[in-house]
Amino acid sequence: MIDLHYWPTPNGWKVSIALEEMELPYRVVPVNIGRGEQLRPAFLAISPNGRMPVIVDHAPADGGTPLSVFESGAILVYLAEKSGRFLPRDARGRSDVLEWLMWQMGGLGPMLGQHGHFALYAQEKIPYAIERYRGEALRLYGVLDRRLADREHVCRAYSIADMMCWPWVVTYKAQGIDLGAFPNVRRWYDALKQRPALRRGYDLGKELRRATAAGPDEAAREHLFGKRAG
Repeated sequence: MIDLHYWPTPNGWKVSIALEEMELPYRVVPVNIGRGEQLRPAFLAISPNGRMPVIVDHAPADGGTPLSVFESGAILVYLAEKSGRFLPRDARGRSDVLEWLMWQMGGLGPMLGQHGHFALYAQEKIPYAIERYRGEALRLYGVLDRRLADREHVCRAYSIADMMCWPWVVTYKAQGIDLGAFPNVRRWYDALKQRPALRRGYDLGKELRRATAAGPDEAAREHLFGKRAG
């Protein structure tokens, strides 16, 4: 059994989708990031960066004590290796998937996260910051669109690279991004959302999303953005 320390955000959805796709048994341990539960000592013991998601595998392959893994990219690699699915074993295929996984972690996720913060959540609207991150977000959408021009999935076959990218593309409406400008991303996004396991992973904690739909209150802003947030 795997414990999934989770809240329904793009990074959380990556792992819930992977667990559903890989058919690994898990139980959800909610981490209400708007109430600062990610900052509690018990959570920091398994996630030193104070961010979710985190998994704790109670049946690791080495047969030892429970193994915790933090950072969504590391978690998806761990789960793919545990299940033997969605990460090629040949050197070229594995390298390809890992490249795009790192691209998402270093580019698409952080840039969309920053654009979302300054455009949607920051109390002080800073045009330079909004324009800077929007421009980079659109550039990265263009990279993904060109990648998908001649292929069905980000890599040779459906993989953890798709599971990493799709949950961030989900935010396109809120971020005001026109998917019509990126037809290959649009096709890929629409095709993947028909996958039953992906839908189950995305729908996990839907009631928690409804509870925070109105946006962060002052206490949540403090926990999520810190005192110096705009």
